[in-house]
Amino acid sequence: MQFCDDCGSLMHADGDEMVCSSCGARVPKDRERAAQFVSTEKQTFDDVIESSEEAADEGLPSTEATCEECGHDRAWYTIKQTASADEPPTRFFKCQECGHRWRGYN
Repeated sequence: MQFCDDCGSLMHADGDEMVCSSCGARVPKDRERAAQFVSTEKQTFDDVIESSEEAADEGLPSTEATCEECGHDRAWYTIKQTASADEPPTRFFKCQECGHRWRGYN
């Protein structure tokens, strides 16, 4: 990564120059340093597994939890600290059957 000397923002490659994404400053590419950089233009997304919005929760852990809406007995969950550190965390559930969301307090 290269940062702009004028404003400190991240610069990106544009031909033989590096261009600041904020102020537009341009500097020639340093050939020795350029060999150290990796361009993200050649990245592919072949390894991306999620293919739809519905698949967004499939990587989350699941547990036995009864849905209040449909009665299904499995739900995905996440744990977040919603209060101060000396309070227990909150578990957020999403039914694997109907998608209903609820929270559980420990």
